[in-house]
Amino acid sequence: MAQGTLPPNPNSSDPYEQLGITADATFEQVQAAKQNCLNQIKTDDALGRARVETAYDSVLMQRLKERQLGQLTGAAATASKREAASNAAPAAPALPRLAVLQNLPRPKLQWQQPSIKLAEEKQLWWPLGGHGLLLLLLLVVGNQLGTPELLLALASLLTIGALQRRRSRLFAAVGLTIAALAVGLLIGSLISAGSSLPIGEAQFAAIPTLLLLAATAVLFD
Repeated sequence: MAQGTLPPNPNSSDPYEQLGITADATFEQVQAAKQNCLNQIKTDDALGRARVETAYDSVLMQRLKERQLGQLTGAAATASKREAASNAAPAAPALPRLAVLQNLPRPKLQWQQPSIKLAEEKQLWWPLGGHGLLLLLLLVVGNQLGTPELLLALASLLTIGALQRRRSRLFAAVGLTIAALAVGLLIGSLISAGSSLPIGEAQFAAIPTLLLLAATAVLFD
C-alpha cells in the first residue's frame, strides 16, 4: 500500500478514514482516493456519493484552515514538503568557478634611478651628430622668429629617442628630457640677461639648453 493511503471506511466519522488516506497524504493522493471511492459506489447511490464528496471537502477545508492559521500538523507539513519536492524544478547546473585572481601576476611600477654612463658607438655618434647639426642651425638662422623654439623641440625629440633606445623606458626618457630642457632654459635666461653679444635673447638662451639636451642624450643610461 502506498504511503499516505489506507483501506477506505465509509462508516467512519473521520473524513480521512472515509477516503482511505492518512493525514500526510498529498493532494494528488486525496484526489485519487476520492475518485476511487466514487468508482466503488453505484451511480444511483446518491447518499454514498454525497458522503464521499463531503469527506473530500472536509479534508480540503481542514488543510486550508490549518494553512491560514499557520498551525500545520506534523503530518500535514510532511505532505506539503513532499508536494513541494515533487513540483520543484531541477536545479540549474553550477557555474564553473573562475580561476583564483590572487595567483595572477600583479604589475609593479618601479622607478630605476638613472646612472651616468657615456654611450658607445652609434648610440654616441648619432645623438651628437643630430644635436651638432641643430646647434649649427641655431647659430646660423636662430635669429629668425620662432626658429629657436622649433630647434629646441626637435632637439627634445632627438634626446627622447636616444634615451629610449638606451633605457627602453619611455616615461623615464621623457622625464629626463623635460628636466634637461627646464634647467637649460633657466641657465640660458640667466646668462642672456647680461649678455652683450649681437644675437637675439631667445637664440642665446637656446644654446645652453641644446648643449644640455645633447649631454643628457649621451651620458644618462
